[in-house]
Amino acid sequence: MNASPDRARARAQRAGQRAERWAAGWLRCKGYRVVARGFRCPGGEIDIIARRGCALAFVEVKYRADLTRAAEAIDGRKQARVTAAAQVWLAAHPDNANLFIRFDAMLMRPWRWPIHLIDAWRP
Repeated sequence: MNASPDRARARAQRAGQRAERWAAGWLRCKGYRVVARGFRCPGGEIDIIARRGCALAFVEVKYRADLTRAAEAIDGRKQARVTAAAQVWLAAHPDNANLFIRFDAMLMRPWRWPIHLIDAWRP
């Protein structure tokens, strides 16, 4: 008997939350300061906002069975939603407006180190 869609969705959400925690820890190890996690607004959401030096990165985390599927999950629609949420976050935090803003991706798969794509896309 297969798991119900609700159970499968809950399991996927837990896996995504673990991946986001792992990604935040990985960024910290790389010298980033995690400014916020799980920022949501009506236009979209941002998994991690991290700063390193004069760069502020809005990071989308994707956890899939393989890297190709993880990368494909960050399509144009997803990029637009992250970009919209970043604009809302920056409007609420104008003191960060002078930083170099970029959009990163953290691709994750089971039992492997994360792949951090710096400046993965530009709006």
